[in-house]
Amino acid sequence: MRVAYVCADPGVPVFGCKGASIHVQEVIRALRSCGASVELFATRFGGDPPADLADLTCIGLPRPPKADGPEREVASIAVNDSLRTALSQRAAFDLVYERYSLWSFAGMSWAREQGCASVLEVNAPLVEEQAEHRVLHDRASAEEIAQRAFGAAGSILAVSSGVAAYVRSQGANSDVVHVVPNGVDPSRFVLPHRPRTGGPFRIGFVGTLKPWHGLLTLVEAAALARDEGVELRLVLVGDGPERSRVEAELDKAGLAEVTEMAGAVAPGKIPALLAEMDVATAPYPDLPDFYFSPLKIMEYMAAGKAIVASRIGDIDGLIVDGVTGLLCRPGDSAALAEALVWLAANPEAGARMGEAARSFAVQELSWNKVGERIMQMTRQQNLPAACERSC
Repeated sequence: MRVAYVCADPGVPVFGCKGASIHVQEVIRALRSCGASVELFATRFGGDPPADLADLTCIGLPRPPKADGPEREVASIAVNDSLRTALSQRAAFDLVYERYSLWSFAGMSWAREQGCASVLEVNAPLVEEQAEHRVLHDRASAEEIAQRAFGAAGSILAVSSGVAAYVRSQGANSDVVHVVPNGVDPSRFVLPHRPRTGGPFRIGFVGTLKPWHGLLTLVEAAALARDEGVELRLVLVGDGPERSRVEAELDKAGLAEVTEMAGAVAPGKIPALLAEMDVATAPYPDLPDFYFSPLKIMEYMAAGKAIVASRIGDIDGLIVDGVTGLLCRPGDSAALAEALVWLAANPEAGARMGEAARSFAVQELSWNKVGERIMQMTRQQNLPAACERSC
């Protein structure tokens, strides 16, 4: 099967270190593991591919200007013509797989015109995100393009039930919408765990430092746990717009000297950093319409970590409270602190949760299973005979 993987989002450096970048790479690996030959069409590469993707055929798309004015939106829409031309210039594809981006529709419409399979991966309600957190000049066009892409897609892969609900609210046919959570490669997380033989209780976080990741709640909880007598060290892996605010709060709480700000690190370094943690956290605040499928939680589980996470969205179900981790009220620093204090006092229970989480990740959360679901969606589409045989 020949697959065109499309990522026209200039905010996603496909070979970078962002969570979205890792997602692109892992889906490509999953498709290849299913026997597909993949070609990548992307607006932004962000560096060289990792060694195992060095042989990947990569086709560059025009990158819009960095300015936030209307001209950027117009240029982004124009990329659709370039994508259509680039797809047409390659040999026939059996599947077009696209990571939905704000202004892109040509991948899905081209696939429909060619009579081949198509899957649109939707990770977030991008129109809402752009309007709330960035700048959106032409909302009407963004909504029209989203509906056009959703309507043309043979299948829509929504990474969470919240995303699936959003896609349906935009007029997508419920029959083509499938919830497929993000995955993990358990083989990356086979380092020996650091046995705890005393010393500080190491509380970790991995992710972009943005408001919706709840870092300020974690700082408050760590301060409360310290006040309860826990000797601790915070390990924060990632960077982002909240860094200066987090650092200020750490200083105010008297935690700066016991906090390691690791910054953004290459994906290959994450397993070793997780192996050094005693507990890994996902302290999401109480967000309305929570729609995330957090890669960090899948990685925490694959690493065999004791986990404390907010009971919100699809996390409540991914983590079984008291079995594969501990869940607490979102945005509740006191509840988070209570869970951290308990784990510090009960390392054996934490180890058991980590083992159960690792087992679940290996059995249920691998990227290969995601690849299998994608192939299953492809086979279920009503395709012309020639394409159906190749799938």
